[in-house]
Amino acid sequence: MNRFSVSLVAAAAALSLTMLSARAQSPTATVVATKKTITREGARQVITAAVTEAQRTGSGAVIAVVDDGGNLIALERIDGTFPAGASISIGKARTAALFLRPTQFFEDVIKNGRTAMVALNDFTPLQGGVPLVVDGQIVGAVGVSGATNADRDREIATAAAGALTPTSASIVSPLPPPVLYYGHEQVAASFAAGAVLFDGLNGARNYMIHTSHREKPGMAEVHTRDTDLIYVIDGSFTFVTGGTVVGGKTIAPDEIRGASIDGGESRRLTKGDVIIVPAGTPHWFHQVDGPVSYYTIKVR
Repeated sequence: MNRFSVSLVAAAAALSLTMLSARAQSPTATVVATKKTITREGARQVITAAVTEAQRTGSGAVIAVVDDGGNLIALERIDGTFPAGASISIGKARTAALFLRPTQFFEDVIKNGRTAMVALNDFTPLQGGVPLVVDGQIVGAVGVSGATNADRDREIATAAAGALTPTSASIVSPLPPPVLYYGHEQVAASFAAGAVLFDGLNGARNYMIHTSHREKPGMAEVHTRDTDLIYVIDGSFTFVTGGTVVGGKTIAPDEIRGASIDGGESRRLTKGDVIIVPAGTPHWFHQVDGPVSYYTIKVR
């Protein structure tokens, strides 16, 4: 790593840590997966395909398209179809979307004796509701009612669902994670205790922040999964990296400790220095001259 790269890393570390020095609101994690959702154009595509299929045999129909939460996006009634078909088609579409199955499945289950299912709220177990799938994800559903018969409702809905193309769905970006803010008093108290300032939210984030404090040498360490970025706040010490851990034992998953390091490279670190220890690299606080405070950012 050249001098410019080292300076850049140090500046980035200092800036990141300055931004994190503030008061914490109780952090909570919400992990939101990126998903697809049907677009308005996609809903119109489904409606058009359903109308085309219905008119092919001179059938009436009311077609409803909902998103994956069962919310109505589009509705169309072919002239002459009975008005109640609107609410029935919406019910079929919602059932298919929320229960992730074609409504014929539920009609068959009830016919086979599981009549208790009819007691479910917001549930229309009549064939003619079909989930809409794009790239393996259910993005909504289509419901059809008012055709010549129940089988024809299902056939129109199936044809409409098959007309949906990948371009008919848009990507919904995940929500940004919450901003974490730690005040100077909390940071100072954390340093005094040599504690973990940010624990990674139980794996929701791929990094942790330790506010570390020591007054004497430690054991040789190896973190097989974590890279350590160490930023010295105050004090000085001799730090050894590389070499072989003497008497190394696994004390926890991905964590090895030993009495010392044989070989390796020694460096004298002081206030303002930054060092990055890649995952799997032995390291050791060999000599510590009085109290030392340092941030350790662990990245997995």
